[in-house]
Amino acid sequence: MFKVVLSLILISASFLARAQHPPVFAAMTSDSSFIKVADLDITLVKYSYKPNGVRFLVVHDNEDTGVKAGFDYIRWSGGELIDSQYGGVRDYTFTHMDDPYRIDPNAIYTEKGVKTRLKKDAYSSAEVEKYILDAGKQIVNFYDPKSLGYFLTLHNNGDGGFGISSYLPGYDLSSTADSVYINFEMDGDDLLYVTEPRLFTSLKKANVNVILQSKFAENDGSLSVYAMTNNIPYINVEVQHGHQEENLRLIEIAIATLKEHGLIKKE
Repeated sequence: MFKVVLSLILISASFLARAQHPPVFAAMTSDSSFIKVADLDITLVKYSYKPNGVRFLVVHDNEDTGVKAGFDYIRWSGGELIDSQYGGVRDYTFTHMDDPYRIDPNAIYTEKGVKTRLKKDAYSSAEVEKYILDAGKQIVNFYDPKSLGYFLTLHNNGDGGFGISSYLPGYDLSSTADSVYINFEMDGDDLLYVTEPRLFTSLKKANVNVILQSKFAENDGSLSVYAMTNNIPYINVEVQHGHQEENLRLIEIAIATLKEHGLIKKE
């Protein structure tokens, strides 16, 4: 009997160690989808409370401010959040046939993105590239943008390393942006990123930092490029780590914009 109890405790402890973001209030439910990329195990956990047409997607496992802000929204207004869990780090890191590989999980949604952004030795396995592309397809299918009508993602960044100024002329990401609007009273690390002019116009009117992706943006395998290629409206809420209140504020503005354009249909 003692061995049985001990086994149950160990199993529970193991589950809790993997469940990085357990439901934060009793009425929240969850279900999961599991992905295998060589020797890397990825769990997609969908947290739900009073589903209402709002669904968030978090693809990096080290951007918890966005997850917490998403939970804050769901607690009071309902919705769903899909969280990617694979060890609390940014990149997918794995081995195949004793060779090491690494890739950003926001670079796995197009074949060209995988081929150009997969970090590997001189020789790569086509089998590995297929594993990664299949993982991207599974994430998209689990999120199900076709039934929703949009993508709403949550990302976090570091202080001063990346922000709205990165998209201005002369800076690293200028070719990615069609238009940039800056509210100079906001922290430059807190912004929204969209793929449609109508969303950009509404967010500009809301006086928040916002970037409109260029139609000629490089195919880097990112979800925003995938969304634009497939004519799926896309909004990313990008906020500095720790700015949870601002994250929630921008989430609310992003959702109001999606509703304004009839993209969130269920109430």
